[in-house]
Amino acid sequence: MTRWSALDHLDCPRCGATHDAFVRQGLCPGCDSPLLAAYDLSSVTVTREEVAGRPPDLWRYHELLPVAGPEHVVTLGEGMTPLLPAPVLGAELGVPRLLVKDESALPTASFKARGAAVGVSRARELGASRLAMPTNGNAGAAWAAYAARAGLHLLVGMPLGAPTITRAECVVTGADLRLVDGLISDAGRLVTAALAGSPDDWFDVATLKEPYRIEGKKTMGLEICEQLGWRMPDVIVYPTGGGVGLIGIHKALTELVELGWVEGPLPRLVSVQSTGCAPIVRAFEAGERSSQPWEGAMTAAFGINVPKALGDVLVLEAIKATGGTAVAVDDDALLADVGLAGRLEGMFLCPEGAATVTAVRRLREQGWLGADEEVVLLNTGAGVIYPDTVTVDVPTVGRDGPIRV
Repeated sequence: MTRWSALDHLDCPRCGATHDAFVRQGLCPGCDSPLLAAYDLSSVTVTREEVAGRPPDLWRYHELLPVAGPEHVVTLGEGMTPLLPAPVLGAELGVPRLLVKDESALPTASFKARGAAVGVSRARELGASRLAMPTNGNAGAAWAAYAARAGLHLLVGMPLGAPTITRAECVVTGADLRLVDGLISDAGRLVTAALAGSPDDWFDVATLKEPYRIEGKKTMGLEICEQLGWRMPDVIVYPTGGGVGLIGIHKALTELVELGWVEGPLPRLVSVQSTGCAPIVRAFEAGERSSQPWEGAMTAAFGINVPKALGDVLVLEAIKATGGTAVAVDDDALLADVGLAGRLEGMFLCPEGAATVTAVRRLREQGWLGADEEVVLLNTGAGVIYPDTVTVDVPTVGRDGPIRV
């Protein structure tokens, strides 16, 4: 009988050690690297055509996900977000074959729902009852929703500057929310201190400190290929904070090639950051293998305000392996592109998604992108989560006042 999941073990990409995937694991005990789920792809007998006949959610790829069976799945209907052509915006940027993978359609209105769905499902399956994490906002909101759905307790550390709506999402779903006057790194220290000496039923689910959030995020790559008729685009542009989605997309595409479901070179991966917080860009430009913490990190694209990503080595390796690049854009430009995408395509992008628009303009002007290339942008969340990024300046009239058009 074919197993529901082809999960086999966990790999350490730094020291090469393998670990048991069927007990709770954090970082590699030998070198403190994030661990990656490894699958026995030779055991996967499902075809692409059979996958297409399954329900339109991310669990359609269950052979390539770490959850052992459907009875362990915690779901709010996540997956299969639209891959939308953006021809008017593309023409404006000089890349007519522009597509937007719009993650705003997910539960909790951001791509974080993918990682939360798979991460919470796996945590519960492995016996965890209490979870803890720092967040810049959207991840905490997503994990709070799925933890509530699973009947698990969640402790969330969040910077005061995070979007207010994400605080409300945590509160309404019953998370134990703690606010900290600082950055996500400070929230991480708060969570670490809270868990010090705690019983073993706590599970630290901070970014890449457990192996399964990335497995949910990789479904973005699986969906893009399926939505393109099981082929890959030329370029994928991704806003990068912790970088889990970029690592996950690279992992997904590599697995699809090994399965024989797609062919050809992998898309060039572009990591986009803000000039106010660009440790990956700085490391890439310097040819470094890892990044250094960014001092004084600050950007309106709050989701990518991560001074030092735990998975920075994996992000940089994915960019290099695909012939990609890393770009930093300034806040004024990305906020202007929130409005541009809205006017030209009717899409209210989040600031992080708008940063990819700015990056494409820059890369096209530099000649790094060709006019005939197929480019996929990741809009990682709904613009309505960030109402303060848009200034509403319109005339007000009385109830009976004239409206001249």
